[in-house]
Amino acid sequence: MSPEEIVRLTRRDFLATTASGLGGLALASLFQADGLLAAEASPGAAPPAPRGPHFAPKAKNCIFIFMEGAPSQMDLFDPKPKLNELNGQKLPDSMLEKVRFAFIQKDGARLMGSPRKFSRHGQCGMELSDLLPHIGTCADDIALIRSMHTDQFNHHPGQLLMQCGSSMFDRPAMGAWLNYGLGSESKNLPGYVVLTAGRGTSGGASLWSSGFLPSDYAGVLFRNQGDPVLNLSNPPGITETMQHYGLGAITDLNKLRHQQVRDPEIASRIGAYELAFRMQTAAPELIDLSGESKATLEAYGIDRTEPEIKANRGGGAGQFKTFATNCVLARRLVERGVRFVNIFHASWDHHSNLEAELGFNSRMADQPIAALLKDLKQRGLLDETLVVWGSEFGRTPLGENRVGYQAVTGRDHHPFAFSLWMAGGGVKGGQVIGETDDIGWNIVKDPVHVNDLHATILHLFGLDHTKLTYRFQGRNFRLTDVAGKVVDKLMA
Repeated sequence: MSPEEIVRLTRRDFLATTASGLGGLALASLFQADGLLAAEASPGAAPPAPRGPHFAPKAKNCIFIFMEGAPSQMDLFDPKPKLNELNGQKLPDSMLEKVRFAFIQKDGARLMGSPRKFSRHGQCGMELSDLLPHIGTCADDIALIRSMHTDQFNHHPGQLLMQCGSSMFDRPAMGAWLNYGLGSESKNLPGYVVLTAGRGTSGGASLWSSGFLPSDYAGVLFRNQGDPVLNLSNPPGITETMQHYGLGAITDLNKLRHQQVRDPEIASRIGAYELAFRMQTAAPELIDLSGESKATLEAYGIDRTEPEIKANRGGGAGQFKTFATNCVLARRLVERGVRFVNIFHASWDHHSNLEAELGFNSRMADQPIAALLKDLKQRGLLDETLVVWGSEFGRTPLGENRVGYQAVTGRDHHPFAFSLWMAGGGVKGGQVIGETDDIGWNIVKDPVHVNDLHATILHLFGLDHTKLTYRFQGRNFRLTDVAGKVVDKLMA
């Protein structure tokens, strides 16, 4: 603004401009000095520059493996011999009186035992299902939480709560919060990358959204074949020189517009163009696995023979290779400085055909996940890479007697008690946290809410969950909203 323009300002104009200019800068400076506000990226600065945590971190990267649909915890992680003894019996009406189910008809609902065999693994003696023999070999690195609980009993709200800390739309995902608080260490790749397999989650892109944060922080969906990101390659006939000048012109126009309206999304757009330009080299190299050893690829099971199954709930044919490839890519991403990687697979929503489909999905996931943990550990990355395996909720100890089903072969949604595990990144492995009752209905020891999980994850990254805030629509928001407490037992 020229001196002449300043002179012509009315008192109202002056206050308005200083509120968003000098006044805003002063207030932001005070907030940042107190550790309440992350540094704002300047126009064109993408990915967000690394910033300091609130205290010394134990984790630097996170790989969150999300099994959409809710795997059955009593068939994988939480053995219930008493449930098997009570198989076919009815629960007291008092236990069902105030409970909501997605599909179970309370009249006629019966307990359903599990055919799975559990055995102890590692020096810690962790009990795991016979569907997870490979993950069992990593038991001493795993902290298994058997006492997770959530407020949501339907898929999309539950997935939003687990990924974003709230069941409402337009809230930033966990990966977005971490990159907002800490920035990205990778110059040529996004700070938050999403890999998918299966038929697609109920929540879709809302699970990796930046919400009200600048769009720099949103998860970027990568493909595991072809162009890693759609339209990343230049169209036919567009040379590098043409792209260079075109990008320069677009950037200049965006900067002019930014100077006029000061919309932070224009700064994000500038950064997105520049990051996409750098990714044209980095991203294809990322998904080129030709440099990986044959032993590594075999360990992940990329070319395993996929068994046939007459179901498409898990995504149809080809999921064994896709999921294993995603696990390799996740390791390669954290090696290259990507802060947060989501691996989504859908679906584990076994309302029926539980025996066959849970077995299929478990065989698909067990070997690659175990290989990922061992690979990270062998390369010295597990100590600073937090690996989380989880879903939106669990499954009922009751069999699902949905109207129209000829037989009871699956389980309904169960938010009151389910299992999740963590490894690496400052987590104390070789332990089980929490207990459920004899049939897996309620938690009887050390309950862990989803907000507590998020508070703990942020703590491992050196972030105080009560101080990592973003002001939007007149109030400060945070990943844990107004709840959350750090689970100290998880800390190494």
